[in-house]
Amino acid sequence: MKPVTIPPADLFAPFVATLGRGPGRSRALTREEARTAFGMVLRGEADPHQVGAFLMLLRFRGEDAEETAGMTEAARARAGLGGIDADLDWPSYGSGRTRGAPWFLLSALALARSGIRVLMHGSNAFSYGMTVQTGLAALGLPSDDGARSLKTTGFAYLPLKALAPAMDRLLDMRRLFGLRSPVNTVVRLLNPADAPAGIDGVFHPAYIDVHLGVAERINRGSLLVLKGGGGEAERVPLKPATASLWTKDGGRRTIDLPAVEGLAPHPAAADTPASFAAVWNGEIAPKTPLAAIQATIALALLAMGRATDPARAMEDAASIWAQRR
Repeated sequence: MKPVTIPPADLFAPFVATLGRGPGRSRALTREEARTAFGMVLRGEADPHQVGAFLMLLRFRGEDAEETAGMTEAARARAGLGGIDADLDWPSYGSGRTRGAPWFLLSALALARSGIRVLMHGSNAFSYGMTVQTGLAALGLPSDDGARSLKTTGFAYLPLKALAPAMDRLLDMRRLFGLRSPVNTVVRLLNPADAPAGIDGVFHPAYIDVHLGVAERINRGSLLVLKGGGGEAERVPLKPATASLWTKDGGRRTIDLPAVEGLAPHPAAADTPASFAAVWNGEIAPKTPLAAIQATIALALLAMGRATDPARAMEDAASIWAQRR
């Protein structure tokens, strides 16, 4: 007797049913179920209709740390990570409507000049402001050099399209849904280089617990998360903020970040590639962007455990910025 072959779509259907059975009957997927289901999605084994239903049901139910941990593990396995050695993971997937120049990019580059190896990865497909790739081009730096750039300059930017094409296609489904999906969280948690520390920005504070919950479940070294400018890992120094930090050795804690006094809102419309490069080169020194750059460097130092006090982190950040050239 010939063995019975079950079509992949039939194997995937129970995952959709589990999420969508209705009030009192549906439930979140377990970590193992989420890992299996998302692995099938990434391998193209689920029908496209199933993929859309799966992602929107996950969104409708609300993101769950167990589910997201399983999906993150599947995404990391599919991406075939390795071969890159970094100290700091820096995802960049924000698309806030008020975005101007990516000042956080200058923070990352200054950290790289100080000897910290920074791997930034991301997608600017839905960005309303200047993209990371535009910023890098304005500085005469490559945007897809990967391990070679990290080795020679201490900084590398990997577009998601090159890093994980299947994930990039899923992220692009936002055009069809008109809504973000849990994929936006998963890509932020990829940590392609298995860096011991990471810094991450979110749009809504509700996602912070999910990010830290995944970091705890997959045993990351440390991860600092905050509601950042435009959803990026960028400090908005005009007002006080709170960062949340997970460390393998110390668990979770919050860090209160005071506002930088004497600042005024910076008009994002004034940002151009030329002015962005001029700030990096020290030709101009706009007060609020400089405060954002240094405050974001301070976040990275806190994430890495190179400072434990926000005031000391800001002092060290000012020094790192001053010595970047």
